[in-house]
Amino acid sequence: MDEENQQPRARVSRSFIFSIIIVAAIIALIAFVIFSNISTATTITPDTLVQELYDGHVTEATITSGTNIVTVNGRTQTLDKDGQVVKDAKGNAKLYTFTVNVPITMFEQDIYWIDMNEDGNKDLDETVSVAWAVAYSLENYGPNSEAKTFTLKDSVDPYRTTWWEQWGPTIVLIAGSGLITLFLLSRMTSTVNSSNRQAMDFNRSRARKANSKVKFADVAGADEEKAEMQELVYYLKDPKKFTKFGAKLPKGVLLVGPPGCGKTLLAKAVAGEAGVPFFSISGSDFVEMFVGVGAGRVRDMFRIAKENAPCLVFIDEIDAVGRQRGAGLGGGNDEREQTLNQLLVEMDGFNDNSGIIVIAATNRDDVLDPALLRAGRFDRKITVSLPDRKGREAIFKVHSKNKKLDEDVNFENLAKRTVGFSGADIENIMNEAAILAVRANRESISVDDIDEAIDRRVAGPAKSSRSLTPHEKEMIAYHESGHAIIGLRYPHSNKVQKITIVPRGNTGGHVRMTPEDDRFTNSKSELIAEIVGYMGGRASEEIFCDDISNGASNDIQVATAIARAMVCEWGMSDLGPIQYERDTGSVFLGRDYTNTQKNFSIETATKIDNEIRKIIDFAHEEALRVIKENKDDVILLAKTLVEHEQITAEEIDYLMEHRHLKRDEKRAVVEPVDSVPEKDSIPAETTIEDKKE
Repeated sequence: MDEENQQPRARVSRSFIFSIIIVAAIIALIAFVIFSNISTATTITPDTLVQELYDGHVTEATITSGTNIVTVNGRTQTLDKDGQVVKDAKGNAKLYTFTVNVPITMFEQDIYWIDMNEDGNKDLDETVSVAWAVAYSLENYGPNSEAKTFTLKDSVDPYRTTWWEQWGPTIVLIAGSGLITLFLLSRMTSTVNSSNRQAMDFNRSRARKANSKVKFADVAGADEEKAEMQELVYYLKDPKKFTKFGAKLPKGVLLVGPPGCGKTLLAKAVAGEAGVPFFSISGSDFVEMFVGVGAGRVRDMFRIAKENAPCLVFIDEIDAVGRQRGAGLGGGNDEREQTLNQLLVEMDGFNDNSGIIVIAATNRDDVLDPALLRAGRFDRKITVSLPDRKGREAIFKVHSKNKKLDEDVNFENLAKRTVGFSGADIENIMNEAAILAVRANRESISVDDIDEAIDRRVAGPAKSSRSLTPHEKEMIAYHESGHAIIGLRYPHSNKVQKITIVPRGNTGGHVRMTPEDDRFTNSKSELIAEIVGYMGGRASEEIFCDDISNGASNDIQVATAIARAMVCEWGMSDLGPIQYERDTGSVFLGRDYTNTQKNFSIETATKIDNEIRKIIDFAHEEALRVIKENKDDVILLAKTLVEHEQITAEEIDYLMEHRHLKRDEKRAVVEPVDSVPEKDSIPAETTIEDKKE
């Protein structure tokens, strides 16, 4: 559809260039006619011309008559002050162009004196005319003479003028003026037609037509979703197979899921597998400032889709046009509501099994109009959720096909480290890893490159320029070690994948913890363990640093949010299974003015606060208990972090078993063993917790 919209603009551009060429040609023709008679020849007097003709210095002449003037143009030899002919380096006489204007009445009158004596004196009794001098020069120096140095060109009757000389310039000027007038009128007409055409094109669909080359093999981590979409492929390839048994496929399929999970990719794969035209458009492309434009574009889109059936129409971010009518802050929007009404009519208006399947994608299906979701329109909803561990492993393999990886890269381990990542996140991670490998001038992508790319995706690039004081670095190390020890020792906790004290974004460090397996639900024990993990950093600061910092602000915020949800939404407290709060979404998305709906009294609010405090206090006490019971492990983790700044899951397991990292064994080979101080010989002032003791 876009190609059709662009064709008029291309024609206008070509016609404009052609018009410029025509105007330039007309101007050049008029200029040639006007300036063709302008000459750079030297003007001489008639008596000089007569003398030059008599002396034989003139080599050629052309006589042209006008109304009152006879013009003689030609070339003659150049003379010096002594009257001698000037010659060039080759010995040839130098010539110059001349012009002479003689009145017609004086052209044949003997009124010009010439020197006819050999001694150089004029004979006062001898006068000649210009016509006599021309005839004399032609007789004595012309082609029939012995000298043959004079040529008379295009000699005409001096008393007659040609028809072109009299009327030619006038005809050219009139014709040129007429052509310019016709051109301006045609341009004016084309401009008006173009404006009318653009006004009509404003209602045309903005859907882009393309033949998709994406296949289902390019989509990983969505096996169940692909199985659902496979029916659409069969229908597009052989619709008669379904109509034979009276089966009808959904007129609309709604893909719902978080951003980056492959909703658009699935729609392209359906079109690519079926080999049918693929029309894609965004929901915002329908809405304009003029009322009625969106409805017109919807009508035009379905008209073109019917002409290209069987085909696939994909509407991305349909919530931009399909929100609930007349809801939200400020009421409804006439243009958007008319567009939605037209979309409802078109989806429930075209014939069944016409070969058109509409697929729409959105992240917010809760704000869509109920009429859009009813049976007969978008009557099938497919949830495209975040990929599980096997799905992430398959996505890593898909996005690593054209990349050179080290042999020790294990996709299964990478999938375990990236719980909660979408397909778009994994694609970005592999691309960032490739960039990091190029930046380091490596031959292939290593595990460290991928691990760094994961950290960059989670918390941003490392702040290598940010300098931490030894006190800050040690406090951050104990803070992160407190988080990690909860994950290592507390039941139902997530697995610690990495600990780092390298500053990233607004954080001084972080602990990456992921579930052992993908979870669809969380039990109360798991949620309590998660809150205990968030409180581990603050508890570690209290035990080892004899002080607390604001580094736990985000930990406290998240822990409080989980505890409040447990009490008010999930019924995991002594208040019982009652929902006191409900998230209603944003007011600008067709919801209530407040984000949460509260259904409790002031007395109940006090009880809710007490239950939240009870959960937080319990988690804090548990974190203090676990850290005190595993104090040596926390100290070991903190010292290792201060020295190495980051530790991976494999290194943490090795450290807990052997009490040192495997990479430290290489230094032990070079450095004598007895030079390494024993644990008991470490000076007391080296750690904060020792100072406290």
